[in-house]
Amino acid sequence: MSTNKTIWFAAMPLLFAVELQAAQPAYDCSKASHEIEMLICENESLAALDRKMEEVYRQAMKALPEDEKKTQRALQRGWIKGRNDCWKASDKVACVELDYGQRITELQIISGQLVVPEAVEYRCDGGKYDGLTAVFYNQTLVPAVVLTRVSDSSDAQAIAYRLPSGSGAKYAGDQVEFWTKGKEAMGSWSGKPFQCREL
Repeated sequence: MSTNKTIWFAAMPLLFAVELQAAQPAYDCSKASHEIEMLICENESLAALDRKMEEVYRQAMKALPEDEKKTQRALQRGWIKGRNDCWKASDKVACVELDYGQRITELQIISGQLVVPEAVEYRCDGGKYDGLTAVFYNQTLVPAVVLTRVSDSSDAQAIAYRLPSGSGAKYAGDQVEFWTKGKEAMGSWSGKPFQCREL
């Protein structure tokens, strides 16, 4: 046997051990009891997403103010329950991947872990005091937009995530839908439709 082959075969157990280690999520798989938790333990890409989540969540907890940390801890517990509901999905892996991607993206945005892109300003159909600011994050696991609705009475902010679209760019989040095509934008906020045009 040549020296090169000897080195290769000697290294194989080490490479195999590294691959096994790389497939471990951030939690202890020996304690996994839920179907989705076990799926993550068996799937290298999902395990990698779980480790990424643990890293991003830890950084967020360092960066956020104390009152927001409490909110995010509660949201994280709710998110885990929601992720585990992917056992009902026809494509469980795709469901889990999307859940991780959206939550990681949200945590990165709200805790300042990303460079903030330049905002796009819109004037909406409510008149000169009805404005919309959109910050598009295209470098995240799931492309997202942070929308800030500015009016003469109040301001509101929401994160929406990119959806497959045959025309323009569509986003959806909690209580908000947003669609852009060229310089036009439309959608709904808390059930109320709006139309805007880029300034």
